Amino acid sequence: MARPASRDTSLTVPASFSAVNRRSLLRGALGAGALLTVPGALAACGGDTATSGGGGASAAPGPVKFGMNEAKGSGPAYERLQAMADAYAQKAGVEVSANAVDHNTFQESISTYLQGTPDDVFTWFAGYRMAQFAENGVIADISDVWPIDGLSDAFKEASTAPDGNQYFVPVSYYPWAVFYRKSVFEKNGWAEPTSLDELNALMEDMQGKKVTPFAFAAKDAWAPMGTFDILNMRLNGYDFHMQLTKGEQKWDSPEVRNVFQTWKTLLPYHQENALGRTWQEAATSMANEECGMYLLGTFVVDGVPAETQDDLDFFTFPALDASIGSDALDAPIDGFCVAAATDNEEAAKAFIGWLGTAEAADAANSSASAPFIAANSNASTEAYGALQKKSAEVVQNAKSIAQFLDRDTNADLANTVITASIQDFLKNPDNIDSITTSIQQQAASILG
Repeated sequence: MARPASRDTSLTVPASFSAVNRRSLLRGALGAGALLTVPGALAACGGDTATSGGGGASAAPGPVKFGMNEAKGSGPAYERLQAMADAYAQKAGVEVSANAVDHNTFQESISTYLQGTPDDVFTWFAGYRMAQFAENGVIADISDVWPIDGLSDAFKEASTAPDGNQYFVPVSYYPWAVFYRKSVFEKNGWAEPTSLDELNALMEDMQGKKVTPFAFAAKDAWAPMGTFDILNMRLNGYDFHMQLTKGEQKWDSPEVRNVFQTWKTLLPYHQENALGRTWQEAATSMANEECGMYLLGTFVVDGVPAETQDDLDFFTFPALDASIGSDALDAPIDGFCVAAATDNEEAAKAFIGWLGTAEAADAANSSASAPFIAANSNASTEAYGALQKKSAEVVQNAKSIAQFLDRDTNADLANTVITASIQDFLKNPDNIDSITTSIQQQAASILG
């Protein structure tokens, strides 16, 4: 639920889909305070079942199957999902069968899953990924679930496909930023950098003290996209970045080559051998004081020991060009869809409609420490920790907000071309020209 989508290459992007005004969306939210060969891995009706209970709500149509993109016991993101399932089961007096699958397995198998016998409701994301599924007829039109009290018109827009109908219910969002341990910064006399000069000085001092400045992981193919996103928005601006994701700018342009060239100069300050490291392992490196910082989403808390979480803080990546500034960031929206193949649509719609409520958000936020921000503006903020409060403030103050590269562009392009090309770059950072030329040739073919 918390992390970006991974590899899924079977769908075609609807050409009419365009990005919503993400700044107004998030400001609106903040205004008020093959089926898998592994048996059972992503087949419907998995193991973790919430027990039924006698709630005071009107009776729901019946039991519902819930596909989760987090494995049982994997951390706060799983706990949030299970807490919502438990709360609905108790309130509505129905059984919620939770099919909890590890994140990458879920994402990599999603297309085959939806074309087989999927769960009734499943976790997914706003952006091109939702629109692609709507265009291909594998998720259900849930327009009759809307409007949902507390979800703004901008969130409704983010849930709307090119045909004008709604296929998605948002639950939360979170920023990508540079995380660090407060105690480590204090011990070493380090301060959050606000400019490129300050960042360079900080990284040099970290290296001088035998600390790798940036934790870095690329075994999860989507993870380095966050670095590309922030460098492109810092060097070329938000508008250029979004135009690039739509095919309106070229991947072999001087601007994009400059992004990779700048990235190349920063690689010596990052952990080596990133292709063999998961993001959780990189987060552990930061927690263990081997690395000073980590550019990631707030789900980074899932990768650090519980006793370290209160020591985390973050800052937005500083400006690389004073004329562009540092007020653009990634802030992906997570939520839920109903599978078109379900034979239990009435129960599925009752469940997904409730998942968008403030009551569902409160159940999630009271169960775990993961600092996601509730999409529903009526949700309580009393349980918010320091990271959640700061996340809300940072997103509210951002001038421009992207989803994430593999949510803002065509899935074939993102996952069969860009991820492989970024990995090639990390192996051979001197081959920028050939890598960007290859991306553009394939982008032209895919996007038309």
